[in-house]
Amino acid sequence: MVGPFDAKVLELVSEVHDADVRACLVVTGGGTSAVGALFAVAGASRTVIDVQVPYARAALDDYLGEQAPRHVSAEEAQMMARTAQSRAAKLDAGRAPAAQRIVGVSCTAAIATDRDRRGSNRCYVAWFDGARGESFSLTMAKGMREREGEEAVCAALILNALACASGLSGRVDIDLVASERLEVADF
Repeated sequence: MVGPFDAKVLELVSEVHDADVRACLVVTGGGTSAVGALFAVAGASRTVIDVQVPYARAALDDYLGEQAPRHVSAEEAQMMARTAQSRAAKLDAGRAPAAQRIVGVSCTAAIATDRDRRGSNRCYVAWFDGARGESFSLTMAKGMREREGEEAVCAALILNALACASGLSGRVDIDLVASERLEVADF
């Protein structure tokens, strides 16, 4: 470990900062430590345009301009990524070189909490570049990790999505248990 982030995470973040990409991120429910990782490595100003954390459902609906058909879902993550990409394009208008990719990256999650919550613990991450996107869906084995462990999984998915959007091949390892399967889909 180097500081609160391991060397592999810091290396991937450095590669993202050196890539030809600018991004707005929107995160709710889990994964906010990915933002810390992005700022832990010099060069974040080359990558990050804006970060939003609309944690309350009303705040997320306001950010999206509408309510997703299903909260904490792949569809919601895709809506969030599209909105973030639109915001990135607006905020970065005229500033980015023509070759630079402008992307939105999102995460919506329901992870371990201090109360008995119905439903599964899950995380949906997406990126969108204005033309195409990719979403990542993971239902976590409930009770197999503390909140901190589920947060780390969400953060790793976000960083990997940003690496995908940047055209990088590197990824951070995601600590999945045997019953978990990460599903990936284009949109």
